[in-house]
Amino acid sequence: MAHTLTTCTFCGVGCGIYLETSGNRIVGAYPSVSHPANSGRICLRGWHVYEVSDSPDRLKSPLIKKNGNFEEVSWDEAFGYTVRRLQEVRDRHGRDSIAFLNSPRCSNEESYLLQKFARTVIGTNNVHHGTGVYSNNSINVLMDMIGVPASTNSISELRDSEVIVVDGVDLGHRMPTLAGTVIRARLNGARLIVVGTRRHRVAENADLFIQIKPDTEAMLYGAMAKVIVDRGLTNLAFIRNHCTNYESLQNELRFYDLLSAAEVCGVAPEMIERAALTYAAGRSAAILYSTSMEERTKESIRAVVNLALLTGNLGKKSSGIFALTEQNNLQGVCDMGMLPDRLPGYSPVGDQQAHARLEALWDTVLSTRPGVGARTVFSGTPDSVKAIWLGRYDPINTAFRDVASSLRHFEFIVVQHLFLTESAQFADVILPTTAFGEEQVTFTSTERRIQLAEKVVDPPHGLAPAWEQIAEVARLFGKDWKYRRSADVMDEICEAVPGYGGARYENLEREYGRQWPCTKDRPLGTSYLFADNGTRFKFAPVTKPEPRPASKDFPLTLVFGHSLYYWNLNVLIRNSETLRREYRALWLDYPEGFVEINSDDARQFGIRDGQKIQLTAATGAAAVTARVTSDVMAGTVFIPYFMHEVERQVRGAHTNGNLVAGRIDKGTA
Repeated sequence: MAHTLTTCTFCGVGCGIYLETSGNRIVGAYPSVSHPANSGRICLRGWHVYEVSDSPDRLKSPLIKKNGNFEEVSWDEAFGYTVRRLQEVRDRHGRDSIAFLNSPRCSNEESYLLQKFARTVIGTNNVHHGTGVYSNNSINVLMDMIGVPASTNSISELRDSEVIVVDGVDLGHRMPTLAGTVIRARLNGARLIVVGTRRHRVAENADLFIQIKPDTEAMLYGAMAKVIVDRGLTNLAFIRNHCTNYESLQNELRFYDLLSAAEVCGVAPEMIERAALTYAAGRSAAILYSTSMEERTKESIRAVVNLALLTGNLGKKSSGIFALTEQNNLQGVCDMGMLPDRLPGYSPVGDQQAHARLEALWDTVLSTRPGVGARTVFSGTPDSVKAIWLGRYDPINTAFRDVASSLRHFEFIVVQHLFLTESAQFADVILPTTAFGEEQVTFTSTERRIQLAEKVVDPPHGLAPAWEQIAEVARLFGKDWKYRRSADVMDEICEAVPGYGGARYENLEREYGRQWPCTKDRPLGTSYLFADNGTRFKFAPVTKPEPRPASKDFPLTLVFGHSLYYWNLNVLIRNSETLRREYRALWLDYPEGFVEINSDDARQFGIRDGQKIQLTAATGAAAVTARVTSDVMAGTVFIPYFMHEVERQVRGAHTNGNLVAGRIDKGTA
């Protein structure tokens, strides 16, 4: 057997793994002992990620829908049909009538070429990574406050952190090897603070678990900041030398009160005070939060960054802000420019200097009109987007509501994917792609680590990587980009994305990739940011949130879009025999799905686990199955995002916000 070091492509941790091959088949995987992100450990998904390539349901040939049914066609016919239809839509409705959406699972190379195709061939900035439809991305907040839209420090540094705050993310389910790193740091002496509405494995290992009411994070962190300022625990030297707008924050904190904040959050004031004192006392304190939560608000992210600035926890090891990207290449697709309002490298659309640089590189004139994102695309009017390109993206099985009805109204849909997903059923043409281990491309993990995913076997049926397909469609449009291999694409990325200037393949092949900024004059990369700190950071005062008034008729808070069970319906999980068995265990008990209810609430309402109940809000009602668990907070009912019909019925015409007041009516069956 052959053994090849590569990077796992399942979540944002970016673990180093070895793939075992026999002939032209991947037969096993095991962890790299020395990789800094996982140090010899991988999760269940990493052990079995290779099984996807052997799925019998993989697409083998391009498909075109003819008379309502898909028919296998040649690649020439599929590409020719794609070009002709895109030209027709553009000529009839204009260049901004087409949108390009891809998945955070797409490689850097295919993401870069997809946005380049949109901007240089079609002439639109309508590009977006698919995760944008169900998350409040933190890019703009981080850019405004610290100037970098990414995690500031490295995963390996957490082992030496004195304080670790885990905010609103179940690491054990969603980024398991990172959860192990955090728990081992706790066992080695770090103080662990967990904040969230759910109890989970990492929370059970915490020194302090602050179980708050939904959507009260901004109030909690504002109160913690108030304690830190009032107790004189701020790092005034850091603030004076590196921060602006501190006076505005001080003025806003005057309106925060520990007792009222505790009441709003549903926790004891002593817990908030203890959390503030513990965080401020740490010489190296790190905050981990997820960028992929629908209930995450921009105000809560601003409040988190304020805490790091108040205590000077930037620019040093084992501290900082970890903006966790749970999908394996969410960081990379954003770096590559799959954003409607930002170009590769995060310069705003319309920035003259960035436009001049890219126009010279791409030999074209770029549109200065910002594009529209995925949420707008799927809720657009008949006068907006008419055609979409979906790159490895299945929006029906994300948290976005009622995508299926939107897909019916597009004039033309292109899908690149391994499988005939629910969303692909609506496509006009499907271009099957390669799987993990069948192409050499790069991904960028949650710690900014750019890594090679190696090709260890040849793809079946003569399939070509997605980046090659995009380049071929561009060639048929008259743009011959002349890429011979994926390394050529990365060479161009090094010119287009300033932080990737030294990330050529020959550099990435050494050790375990490089963390950006990885520039020509700094080819070894950067393990933690702001070490040679000349950066000026900016406080962002958060207005004290107004508490929601209690409702007599609807005493419970219904929380929509909870993504804990993301993996249940993930297309890769469903096409791995082992992972499908493991991750669908809950469906054996709840074959029709479920909503989660706190054990105390269940006793109060006389509800048994597995019982049918009625959820009622002012906007609608739905019959569901109850899953009784102590993991959720009393007074809340979690409606997982995959319960689309339940959400539609409860919301009615209401489409804004992630929380709705509701009640339970027992016994509909």
